[in-house]
Amino acid sequence: MSRAFVKEQESVEELPDRLISEHANLVTPEGLAHIESEVRRFNAAHAAAQMGDDRSLIAATARDQRYWSARLASAELVPPPADADHVQFGSTVTIEREDARRQTFRIVGEDEADPGKGSISFVSPLAAMLVGKSVGDTIRIAGSEAEIIAIG
Repeated sequence: MSRAFVKEQESVEELPDRLISEHANLVTPEGLAHIESEVRRFNAAHAAAQMGDDRSLIAATARDQRYWSARLASAELVPPPADADHVQFGSTVTIEREDARRQTFRIVGEDEADPGKGSISFVSPLAAMLVGKSVGDTIRIAGSEAEIIAIG
């Protein structure tokens, strides 16, 4: 085996850790369940990689295992909002833009955010504009106004 091949495999084992946000790790009940699921998934994947003696997969699964374990350890469960008087973490908010387009977003933790599916992180600029607002309030988004028409 050439030395170059050995060096390549050694470098694969030293994957940098995934970055962990500086923000509080607020999670919804669904977000906590997702993190717990990822911990189980990567524990199993890491064990399988070790059994298969796949060095690059061992490194990759170990990195993800460390990330999700850290996220689980720092998770701060936020119960669902008790009321819909104002936008808060866990709220589902519907806005109507000036062109009559309606969009609905749920404000969630960073690891569960998926804008394509309508969930946005509580640290996103849009969530920051929405939090604390009530039905009838307006925000400025993408150069135009949008009105909050529903909070759930």
